[in-house]
Formats: sequence, C-alpha cells, structure tokens
Amino acid sequence: MTQLAPETGAQSPPDVDLAVSVLNAFDGDALAAIRELLEDADFLRDQLYIASNLMSKGISRGWKPQYERGHEA
Repeated sequence: MTQLAPETGAQSPPDVDLAVSVLNAFDGDALAAIRELLEDADFLRDQLYIASNLMSKGISRGWKPQYERGHEA
C-alpha cells in the first residue's frame, strides 16, 4: 500500500515504512494494529459494495470492482 501526499497525489518518500508507522501508532501492539487494519478493510469493502450498487453502469463504463485483491506470489 502506498500513501499519497494529499496536495500533489505523489507517492510518499520511499524511506517511510508504513508498517512501522502503523505499529508506532499502536505503541508496538501488533495484535491491536492487525485488528484495526482488518476492521478498516471490512469497512472499506462494505463502502465499495455500497458504491458499486449505487453507481450507474454508464459511469463505470463496464468496470466492476474487485472486493478482494489478488495476492502476489
């Protein structure tokens, strides 16, 4: 996952480790961080489902969302 800079849409600097940032946000509690990220993923999946049901076919030009991402080998 790449963090975008809000004002430019550019990617964050390569020296920023997002995993370390998440762990720091939870004071090193990896289990709490994982639980929160899983809750966030569920919330975003639900929002994508709702948005895809409300969006007309013309707006998306045939695009259909994927609710799970493919896992890289």
